[in-house]
Amino acid sequence: MLADRFDRYLARNVLGAILVVQLVLLGLDLVISFINDLNDVEGGYSTLDVLFYRGLQLPWRFYQYAPVAVLIGSLIGLGSMASSNELTVIRAAGRSLTRILWGAMKPLILIVAILLLIAEFVSPRTEQFAKAWRLEQMEGAGAVLSERGGWQREGDDYYRFGAIRADDTVVGVTRYHFDGQRLLSATQASRAVWQGDHWELENVDVTRFTESGTTSRHAPRQAWDTSLSPAQLNRLLRPVDSQAPSELWAYARYLQSQGQAATQPLLYFWQKLLLPLTLASLVLVAASFVFGPLRSVAAGTRVFYGVIVGLSFKYLQDLLAPASTLFGFSPVWAVLAPTLGCVALGLYLLRRSG
Repeated sequence: MLADRFDRYLARNVLGAILVVQLVLLGLDLVISFINDLNDVEGGYSTLDVLFYRGLQLPWRFYQYAPVAVLIGSLIGLGSMASSNELTVIRAAGRSLTRILWGAMKPLILIVAILLLIAEFVSPRTEQFAKAWRLEQMEGAGAVLSERGGWQREGDDYYRFGAIRADDTVVGVTRYHFDGQRLLSATQASRAVWQGDHWELENVDVTRFTESGTTSRHAPRQAWDTSLSPAQLNRLLRPVDSQAPSELWAYARYLQSQGQAATQPLLYFWQKLLLPLTLASLVLVAASFVFGPLRSVAAGTRVFYGVIVGLSFKYLQDLLAPASTLFGFSPVWAVLAPTLGCVALGLYLLRRSG
């Protein structure tokens, strides 16, 4: 019974500190981004609209700041208990270091559940809606929602898309149709409109290449025979990092089925799937700072070192992401390597303290 009380007390202190840090980070981000966006206030886009837009982005920001909040919050929560000698009393009562670590990690069960729900069901939709709403307030209905564009392949067809609008209209469609290595035709359309069950190209120019020469024709409208749905095109043209794990996996499978590299969507997929392990490794690092060589330093110093570790963790992941594409190793290792590095650092410091 007493052991359960110790666990609940530890979990409550750590969870409270994590939530406070998360609120502070979200508040600072909201204020700074709100001030920066005031330069965009004009016409039908008011100051309240700026605040509403940034409010819609809070779920995505909550997800992004979670690792930093977990690391710093764990440092503050455990550090405050160490400073008041509460951890010393708990250990004197017979609690092992391993059991204390388990108590500190219990809040991660709730945090991970919330973050996975946000990543899968909330942030992709609020982020999509926020950008569409903002652009339509500033530029009117049908504003360009994504300018990512890029090349896509579907069988023997290669597409170049300019952008996708908030009403699912694709702007700037170019299609190259091949037969093996030979180019058969090139089609250019100003836009593609979804008609409920099929796409229709508008303002179409078609050039056909034959052995006897080339022929060209123009059509105001033409059906677009493709298996791509509006949802798939949104997935292809939206920023990859804001997509849900299920969308990232579907996007990666689609790219692989077309014979293309799927490194980027798989990288973000593994980042979100391995989030529990990532957060646990950061709590382990925080505990190693409290129980290890930094246990006698001021709380501010521990937080400073925690911020350095958190930034190093992020920069290492950002560095390994393009490296996985360049050197051809699996994206899962670009996510696991920094996490395993944190685990090794935490275990090393805890071992030295023992």
